[in-house]
Amino acid sequence: MSSDKIKAKTITPDGRLTEPVETAKVELSEKEWKERLSPDEFEVLREKGTERAFTGDLLKNKEEGVYTCAGCGLPLFSSDTKFDSGTGWPSYYQPISPGNMEEESDHSYGMVRTEVMCPRCGGHLGHVFNDGPQP
Repeated sequence: MSSDKIKAKTITPDGRLTEPVETAKVELSEKEWKERLSPDEFEVLREKGTERAFTGDLLKNKEEGVYTCAGCGLPLFSSDTKFDSGTGWPSYYQPISPGNMEEESDHSYGMVRTEVMCPRCGGHLGHVFNDGPQP
C-alpha cells in the first residue's frame, strides 16, 4: 500500500460500514481546510487545540451510530464504545477499527502523552488518558 493511502473501514453512500478497504488520504492546503471547517473545528483538528471541557455538542449525545472525523468523514468510533469519563470530553474505549485511528507520542507542555489522530486527514482528535475511570 502506498503512503498516500490507508486501510480503514469506511461508510458506503447508503450508510453501511465497510470492512477495511484502501482509501486515499486527504491532503489539503491550510486555506482549503479553513474553507471546509468551522473556526472551532479548524482550531482543534488542524492546530491541535482543545475545546473547553463540558462545552462540546457530542459530550451528552446518546444517539446510536458512528462518530466520524469532521475533517474527512472517516468513521472513528461507534456509540457502543462511548462512555462517561467525567473529563468533560466525549470518551471512547476503542476505535471502530485499528486502521481508523493513528497514535503518536506527544511531548508538548512538558508532558509525555499519546495523541490520537485521524489516519486519513491527520486531524487531531485528542489524547489517550489511562488514569480515569474504566468504561
